[in-house]
Amino acid sequence: MFVDSHCHLDRLKQGPEELAETLNFARTRGVEHFLCVCVSVGDYDSMLAAVSQFEDVSVSCGVHPLHQDEACSYEELLEKAQREEVVAIGETGLDYFYSPESKEVQLTSFVDHIKVANETKKPLIIHTRDAREDTINLLRQHKAAHTKGVLHCFTESLDMALAAIEMDFYISISGIVTFNSADELREVVKAIPLERLLIETDSPWLAPVPHRGKQNQPGYVVEVAEFIAELKGVTVKELAEITTQNFYSLFSLAAKKKAA
Repeated sequence: MFVDSHCHLDRLKQGPEELAETLNFARTRGVEHFLCVCVSVGDYDSMLAAVSQFEDVSVSCGVHPLHQDEACSYEELLEKAQREEVVAIGETGLDYFYSPESKEVQLTSFVDHIKVANETKKPLIIHTRDAREDTINLLRQHKAAHTKGVLHCFTESLDMALAAIEMDFYISISGIVTFNSADELREVVKAIPLERLLIETDSPWLAPVPHRGKQNQPGYVVEVAEFIAELKGVTVKELAEITTQNFYSLFSLAAKKKAA
């Protein structure tokens, strides 16, 4: 069984019936759980309303670094993050590729998210692009010893991945790994220990080969798994089992929801 460790179901722009069909398609392919990741605290309630009927969907709460125009106070973030249904904090992080001009606001927001994760004892979901040094340094400075997390949709260096792993983080790989332009990323994936890997779609974006050009969806996490299994020289079954176990080890509240 597979898990889509990072998707944005509320961004699929589907009505309730269409979304149910999308998730059913994924289930028929062996996807047993979905983590719907928040990009704006202001949208959290509507996101939750869109997915709350599905027992196999968990949710996070946070502000994406490219959504700083929708930033919230530390107190508002903490209030929502403490809610029982929230299994993770984020996505948060730093993106100097698309929005270098908002660097200072991003830094403040990122530190707030780390502190909320420390206080709630919930893992961090981190987006990082062209901000390797600041991302790792802020985690080292502010992360509590018990706080874990994931660098999602990873496209950075092996050195950065290993630095995050040393801090008890996981590395999540999306459909980008299947792109023709992703030779460097494929070499990084080969070197990352299986016990630290997660798989994701980041849908509705970044559909993997052979679905490029289409809206991505959680069912396509199977193609991501198949591609990585071949890269790593393991069976798809083994890749699915290990990444699913990794997911529930990191997101323990999602594991409790599944067991309930």
